[in-house]
Amino acid sequence: EVQLVESGGGLVQPGGSLRLSCAASGFTFSRYAMSWVRQAPGKGLEWVSYINSGGGSTYYADSVKGRFTISRDNAKNTVYLQMNSLKPEDTAVYLCNATDYPSNYWGQGTQVTVSS
Repeated sequence: EVQLVESGGGLVQPGGSLRLSCAASGFTFSRYAMSWVRQAPGKGLEWVSYINSGGGSTYYADSVKGRFTISRDNAKNTVYLQMNSLKPEDTAVYLCNATDYPSNYWGQGTQVTVSS
């Protein structure tokens, strides 16, 4: 059974940091590109960051560039999102996505709330 399980979300003050994890199972993780996507309350999905299967290429949305860092550990079947200098507008459910065309898998998401 394919599973993507996100963790690490929570409530943090503006300017704080969180590290999200997404643990994968049920498929060959090292073959899949991974992305983080978020959905703020009442809004659509927003792509946040991407890392290729080997970890050598990463991309970020302009809204998080310089504050967020994506990484992966293929030995642990896990992708991470280090989030620094968090802002209230970063409040959202964060989901991880695994893609190796045509396969595409989603996790259930973890809530991140940035508020004082």
